[in-house]
Amino acid sequence: MMTSSAPGAAVVRRAVVAGHGDYAAGMISAVQQISGKGDTFRAVSSRDLSAVAIEELLRATVGAHEAQVIFTDLPAGSCTIAARRIARDLTGVIVVTGVNLSVLLSWALGSDNGVAACEHALERGRGAMAVLPAIVQTEGGGAH
Repeated sequence: MMTSSAPGAAVVRRAVVAGHGDYAAGMISAVQQISGKGDTFRAVSSRDLSAVAIEELLRATVGAHEAQVIFTDLPAGSCTIAARRIARDLTGVIVVTGVNLSVLLSWALGSDNGVAACEHALERGRGAMAVLPAIVQTEGGGAH
């Protein structure tokens, strides 16, 4: 975990978001629009990449951005498999998978980089998911 040596200084928070297609860029764009914290993240897309190329790109992005966390879209996806290999090799890198926008917002607005912060963000993401009941239309067009 990266911190400043000054008392009371903010923790430097950096993470990578990785996934299929434009998932990562879209999620980061939404974080930026909502919170202004999009620069906390770097995007990695697995589009048109082999498993080896995904891992190389992800590893390079983590190193260049000095990221402590890798957020991925699917638990068994190619980005997650690559992220787990990287976390195994790099001490202190945490992988969080199955990520939604609420997870990223919670983490970006938090004040810590550790496992507890990731677990808190994941709980926020789980809590944000809901199945809303269908609205029944009546003959008159009104909802009930």
